[in-house]
Amino acid sequence: MRDYKKFSVWEKSHQLTLDIYVLTAFFPKDELFGLTSQMKRSSSSIPTNIAEGCGRNSDKDFCRFLYVAFGSANELEYQIILSMDLKFIELEKGQKLLSQVEEVKKMLNGLITKLTSKS
Repeated sequence: MRDYKKFSVWEKSHQLTLDIYVLTAFFPKDELFGLTSQMKRSSSSIPTNIAEGCGRNSDKDFCRFLYVAFGSANELEYQIILSMDLKFIELEKGQKLLSQVEEVKKMLNGLITKLTSKS
């Protein structure tokens, strides 16, 4: 069994989720069940899938959950862009979040590559 808390990609994605929760608290109230909810779900899906994958018995199963986490990161990336275009997020804050997402995606890709090259 792997300990998901020991993976730096989990730590980074957890922090990204916390940042998203703080930021979306200031979104318009009429977005509570729209973009706010979607961003919270897609951001939390990243560390959640890493954690769930760590509980699996094989690298192949772990990889499958990492791919889902990667997809959620892509989803969040678009939602940040949309939020910036709608002026819900200031440009500087949005760019910082996009950098965080990019870093998480690179780390996920690296871990996926490492696991698939072992097979």
